[in-house]
Amino acid sequence: MNRLNVLWNNQGDGEKGLIFNIQRYSIQDGPGIRTTVFLKSCPLRCRWCSNPESQNPFPEIMVRAQKCQACGQCVESCEKGAVAIVDGTACIDRSVCNRCMDCVAVCPTGTLESTGQYMRLEDVVEEVSRDELFYKNSGGGVTLSGGEPLAQPDFALNFLKRCKERLLSTALDTSGYVKWDILDRVLEYTDLVLFDVKHLDPELHFQATHVYNNLILENLDKIIRADRSRVWIRVPVISGFNDSEEHARHLARRLHGMPVEKISLLHFHEWGKPKYAFLGREYPCSDTDSHAKETLNHLKDILEDEGLCVTIDY
Repeated sequence: MNRLNVLWNNQGDGEKGLIFNIQRYSIQDGPGIRTTVFLKSCPLRCRWCSNPESQNPFPEIMVRAQKCQACGQCVESCEKGAVAIVDGTACIDRSVCNRCMDCVAVCPTGTLESTGQYMRLEDVVEEVSRDELFYKNSGGGVTLSGGEPLAQPDFALNFLKRCKERLLSTALDTSGYVKWDILDRVLEYTDLVLFDVKHLDPELHFQATHVYNNLILENLDKIIRADRSRVWIRVPVISGFNDSEEHARHLARRLHGMPVEKISLLHFHEWGKPKYAFLGREYPCSDTDSHAKETLNHLKDILEDEGLCVTIDY
């Protein structure tokens, strides 16, 4: 069974979603002031991912070692023996841990933290509706992001539908790696699609994300033809991967003539680096350099020469 089917066969009933963050007053995830709901689970494994806690389709434990006072309460709470105090801080054997979260519940310092919680649809809708006045005054709204939000398709569909029933503007931030029948249904309740394009070469795309881009690019074409939602393209610019003139010109030709409102070039950063250590993982982008403004401006010029509207998001 492929990764798509594994994810979608564990999607739940659509009345609860696995959420790892709700970010208020967001200005990077669409126009105006927005509230972004981040759903957990993603079929891609982008090596530059700044939210590694978004990838797995289940709650996980983060260990913030600098907070630990070595009190041992977590060790006593764990029936599996997965927790130990090593060199003065709590450590988890993740091969033994069953993610019962008992250790998180007793930790007095916040050293152990659960990332990802199941929330009822009604509660999430009520949460984002609290800022309705800010949306209306700024031209903002609600953005559904991830992970890949459509890895929880029934919840995503129900959530966006409920937002539209409340006359809230909606945006969907997606990798595009999703079955078309799911995406097609969701577009009915989506005002704006933030569509990620990592690379146009399928082999290079696979090397960096663990999936090929054929389905992604097919879905981009279908979204454009469907003509139901506005489209912004988002490109994470990664050194040595997609930052060449050749790729920029290829992308410009690929998008030329498409009714895409704008392309956002996303500046690489290491804000998510500590999270890998918290999750007991190795950071995969330790040898990746951040770009100088001149490089991003040059790529921007190439795309604008094709008549495309381009912004750089730092």
